[in-house]
Amino acid sequence: MAEKKTTKPAVKAVEKKAEKKTIVSPEGKFVPATGRRKTATAQVRLFQKGTSKITVNGKNIEEYFSAAEINTVNRPIEFTGVKYDFSITLQGGGKKGQADAAQNGIAKTLLKVNPEWRPSFRAEGWLTRDARRKERKKPGLKRARRAPQWAKR
Repeated sequence: MAEKKTTKPAVKAVEKKAEKKTIVSPEGKFVPATGRRKTATAQVRLFQKGTSKITVNGKNIEEYFSAAEINTVNRPIEFTGVKYDFSITLQGGGKKGQADAAQNGIAKTLLKVNPEWRPSFRAEGWLTRDARRKERKKPGLKRARRAPQWAKR
């Protein structure tokens, strides 16, 4: 009988996962993270060399968000007092959900830079993904919980 060669592709896959990937963009190295809230998703990139500039979907943050939403997005940055550039790509949801998703993503990128901030960020609630969503409509009801009006006669 012929002997089978045993190559272990699973071992190679584990080795590839174990390698740290250095992500390089035209602007230089960056730290990626993803933030989510409801149906909004934020892909955040923290650039090591920066001047505290935040770009959202190719626009300056002041052009994209209102003042209250900018305050929400900037909280983790103001808390740490760092000077990094952020590039944020937002998809889905409304402006408030996008702002909360961006805040979650920024907090995650900052943690990759300095893990000692984890207890503080956790206490502020920036690392928790707010999973609340609109409840689905159920059969036999008008909305998620609204039943048809009941008439005795």
